[in-house]
Amino acid sequence: MKQAYLVTGANGHLGSTILRALSGRRGVELRGLVLEGEDYEPLPGVTYVPGDVRRPDTLRPLFEGLRGRQVYVLHTAGIIDISDQVSPLAYDVNVNGTRNILALCREYRVRRLVYVSSVHAIPEGDKAQVLHEVAHFSPDQVVGGYAKTKAEATQAVLDAARAGLDAVVVHPSGILGPYDRSGNHLVQLVNDYIHGRLPACVRGGYDLVDVRDVAAGCLLALEKGTAGQCYILSNRHYEIKDVLAMVRKLAGGRRLATLPHWLAKAALPAIRLHALRTKRRPLFTRYSLYTLLSNDKFSHDKATAELGYRPRDLLQTLRDTISWEKGELEGSAPA
Repeated sequence: MKQAYLVTGANGHLGSTILRALSGRRGVELRGLVLEGEDYEPLPGVTYVPGDVRRPDTLRPLFEGLRGRQVYVLHTAGIIDISDQVSPLAYDVNVNGTRNILALCREYRVRRLVYVSSVHAIPEGDKAQVLHEVAHFSPDQVVGGYAKTKAEATQAVLDAARAGLDAVVVHPSGILGPYDRSGNHLVQLVNDYIHGRLPACVRGGYDLVDVRDVAAGCLLALEKGTAGQCYILSNRHYEIKDVLAMVRKLAGGRRLATLPHWLAKAALPAIRLHALRTKRRPLFTRYSLYTLLSNDKFSHDKATAELGYRPRDLLQTLRDTISWEKGELEGSAPA
C-alpha cells in the first residue's frame, strides 16, 4: 500500500528537517502544514498546506484525499517559549492544537502518529538521577510554561494511545543544527556569538542534539517504535562555554567572560531592556538560566536499543550549522 506522510510545523527547524529527510523517498506523498501567509522555502516533492493547529477546520485539507494510502502523521508544530509562565498562545498551540491533531488522526484513521514532545516534559527528579522515559506526565511536576504545556499535551497523546490510537512519543533534548529558518534559540546563540552580539557567557549547560539526528529518530520511532511508548532523543551534556569554544575554533570570535548565575540573574532587567531597545529576542531569561543548571542527565538507551538511534558529536553539528548560515552547506543559503 502506498504511503503518505503529513508533517505539522513544516516550516519549523525539526519539521523542515524531517521533510528534507523524506523528500528523497519514491512513491510516497509528502504534505507539510504551514501557517497561512507564512514565508517558506519549498522542498522538492512536498505539497504545502496552509492551516492552523488551533483551528480544526483549516486542518482537514491536510488529511483529505488520501484514501487507499497508509497515512503517517508527525506532529512537530509547537511554540518553544523560554519565559516563566504559560502564555495563552503557547497553551492554545501546544495543548489544544495537539488535541485537535489527535481528533483528526482518529477521524481519518491514520496508521500512526509520532508526537514530538520534549525532555522538558519529564520530571527533573534528583539532580544526581539519570532520567529515563516515564509513563505519566503532569504540568504540576515540571517547571516553566513551555514544560507545562508539553507535559499536558504528552499525557493527552498517551491517553489517546491507551484508547486505541497508534501513537508514539519522542522527547528531544536541546536541538541545534543546520536548516533553521524559524528562529531556534540555540542557533541564535551561535550566530550572536559569531557576530559579536553576545556580551557574555553564563555558567551551566544542557544536553544538545543535532536536528538531523532528532529527525532520524522521529522516523525510526514511526517505523520501529512501540505504540503507546515514549523515546528520549538526546545526546549528552555540553557546557555553554565549551560550545562557544568550539564555535570560536571553527569560525573565530572573542573570548567571553563566564558569569556566575547570581550575576546573570541580577542582570536580567538590563538584558530585557536591551532586548526591547535592539528588538532582539533575549536568550537569557529566568527560565533559561534555570534550565542551564537543571538535571539534564537524559538517557537515550531505550531509543538506541529499540530504534537504532545514534546521535553524532556536537562539533560536527556546529561545523554544519556555521556552514549552513554561510550558505556553504547543501541547499540554498538561509534568508
